[in-house]
Amino acid sequence: MSDLICQRILQICQGYEDADDCDHLRLDPAFQTAVGKAPGPDTALASQPTMTRLENRVNSKELVCLGYALGDIFLDSFDKAPKAIVIDMDPTAIHCHGAQQLLLFNAHEDEYCLMPFHVYDGLTGKLITATIRPGKTPRAGEILALLKRIVRKIRARFPETVLIFRADGHHSKPEVHAWCEAGGVEFVIGLSPNRVLNRQFEYAFEQARLKYKKLGRACRVYASGHYAAGTWARPRRVICRINVNDSGELDARYIVTSFEDTGAKYLYEEVYCDRGNAELFIKDHKNGLKSDRASCHKATANQFRLFLHSAAYMLMHALREKLLAGTHLANAQFDTIRLRLLKCAARVEVSSRRILFHLPQHFPCKDICRRICDFFAALRI
Repeated sequence: MSDLICQRILQICQGYEDADDCDHLRLDPAFQTAVGKAPGPDTALASQPTMTRLENRVNSKELVCLGYALGDIFLDSFDKAPKAIVIDMDPTAIHCHGAQQLLLFNAHEDEYCLMPFHVYDGLTGKLITATIRPGKTPRAGEILALLKRIVRKIRARFPETVLIFRADGHHSKPEVHAWCEAGGVEFVIGLSPNRVLNRQFEYAFEQARLKYKKLGRACRVYASGHYAAGTWARPRRVICRINVNDSGELDARYIVTSFEDTGAKYLYEEVYCDRGNAELFIKDHKNGLKSDRASCHKATANQFRLFLHSAAYMLMHALREKLLAGTHLANAQFDTIRLRLLKCAARVEVSSRRILFHLPQHFPCKDICRRICDFFAALRI
């Protein structure tokens, strides 16, 4: 089982995201060596049918254990307790063209799709978890079911770490606000505009018009106040950001937050807008590692596939963070790292005592390869 999972994850990292690729790579000496086998026809890796059976045999109980295992890997990645962890949660669409379980039509996407949750630490880009869900706007129960498990897991390891929940307006539910406040979790969440909010911040709109008239160019105004929707138990702090473009048109955005004393501009520009990095994390996960291949019929099988891609994300992120720091690939996307560093031809020489990989002499990333090899050689000592 360990060999099967290792083979699948390494192939995903190398850009072979389909189980069909196993048939073509089961005798590849690099993959055989990486899995821990001596290269040769007698040690062939798993084929596509074997890998497909693996994906479809996993049950819900095992998936829960795998989810907690990913959480342990995330927590183990810290050398010491971090001062803060920003829990960035965002669903992303996986377009489907079969009869997958949980498949729904999404009007915004104009496609039948799944919309799994992707959860990252917004400060480091490390993956916390990813879970399959139907292709619709998330409900409060779905958000809290996942958030409670994540917070409980982090608090058990790092009780003093400040936890901040950050998400877009789809996650702005009164139940989520109330649970975060009761559990000591700070939050910065988008809030959809409405007539009541616009009336409450009319003075800010007027300030924006006056500022634009005075400057004669595009400008921005911030305002802060307390607001309570009809379904809210109590008023909460709301930040209003108003943009005026060069034509004088106004655009208002809102966020609701538990931070009472932090400046409105800082909260919006430095804290909330930094949520855009989560889109880059999803881009690496979804586009760089092709995690949107939900080709199985069963939801459990597609969740297992998503976990495999998540493990590949963790491996590639650790490679970039630990071994590529200070190099020209330190901030590269996963597909760039794969193309420039990992996709390298080699001649393999197998003897009774060792396996030699002869890399090309003229290789742009030669220094990085040497650095990585020296790192692992030091670990063996």
